[in-house]
Amino acid sequence: MTNVVATATEVQNNFGRYLKMVMSGDQVTVTRNGQVVARVIPKDSQATPITDSLRGILKGAPDLETAKDEFMREKYGMVD
Repeated sequence: MTNVVATATEVQNNFGRYLKMVMSGDQVTVTRNGQVVARVIPKDSQATPITDSLRGILKGAPDLETAKDEFMREKYGMVD
């Protein structure tokens, strides 16, 4: 993934061009007055390196109620 840096004005004036870049897998970092204000990433990309590293860990994780019930059974020996 390539990171393209562009000003907000550039993105506004050439939105289609930057959208095509994102659709082809690139990331666009948008700046205003020299400060990063946004990042446009492909739909299937993760927002941060941390979420990239966690991808798939929670697949098939139980819902909150199931997890709570299991915790209570293990901790307190509670049975339904």
